[in-house]
Amino acid sequence: MKKITILGSSGQIGAYLTDHLREKGHIVEEFDIVNGPSQDMTVIPNQYLEIKIRDSDFVFFLAFDVGGSRYLKKYQHTFDFINNNTRLMANAFGLLEKHKKPFVFASSQMSNMTYSPYGVLKNVGELYTKSLEGLIVKFWNVYGIEKDHEKAHAITDFIRKGFETGVIDMLTDGQEERDFLYAEDCCEALETIMNNYKEFRSDDDLHVTSFRYTKIIDIAEIIKGQFNLIGKYDVKIVPSKETDNIQLNKKNQANTFITKWWLPKTTIDQGISKVFKDMEKNYVSV
Repeated sequence: MKKITILGSSGQIGAYLTDHLREKGHIVEEFDIVNGPSQDMTVIPNQYLEIKIRDSDFVFFLAFDVGGSRYLKKYQHTFDFINNNTRLMANAFGLLEKHKKPFVFASSQMSNMTYSPYGVLKNVGELYTKSLEGLIVKFWNVYGIEKDHEKAHAITDFIRKGFETGVIDMLTDGQEERDFLYAEDCCEALETIMNNYKEFRSDDDLHVTSFRYTKIIDIAEIIKGQFNLIGKYDVKIVPSKETDNIQLNKKNQANTFITKWWLPKTTIDQGISKVFKDMEKNYVSV
């Protein structure tokens, strides 16, 4: 049993990971700005953050000011976006260095995309992590239940639109491909990395993904199929004429190094079905 601090514990991955690790018997300390101003990681110094990190056996650094494509398109070039992420990284990494804690930093497969401020900032986080000999995990479009609609990613955004408007209006033509991973599989990967921490090095390519690409238009079709199954909604898909302007239709190739220790279990159809059924509870009376 470990005492684990999760920075960004209310985020899409953090919320799932908090529950997952508690079910495994660990003591999990949450830290997220949604819990109150004392847990704002952009406040320097932050005595509450230092106490959490100091008293931990292990830290998952998942906190970041980020959202799906709609959020990035709107905010990633703004001062606040850059300033928030720069400050929270300097704050947390400084304390991780001070207290010499083992940790995992949540990066992104976009960290090599230098035209994206989000990608550049994640690359900076990777440089911090390597200097401290922590571990870098690159996430590829992890999906699950999300509470913040403004920051929602494609799958939850499409499901919400289907229930609320009957129209899945897309930001792009949907021809871009993404590598999606269900949040519960992601939690198992992170636990595996923590449990085998000493077997990894900071320059290992720990890519946490499903290793399968799916077009966004096909994601919309799978979700429409879920609505067809319940038979109460006539949902239409309306692609945009625009192409992908976040990743500029560029596609990285996931490194399979982590599959020596972990493999994803959930197919994209199974994962979407789980998320759909959870979200359906908020819209359909039982």
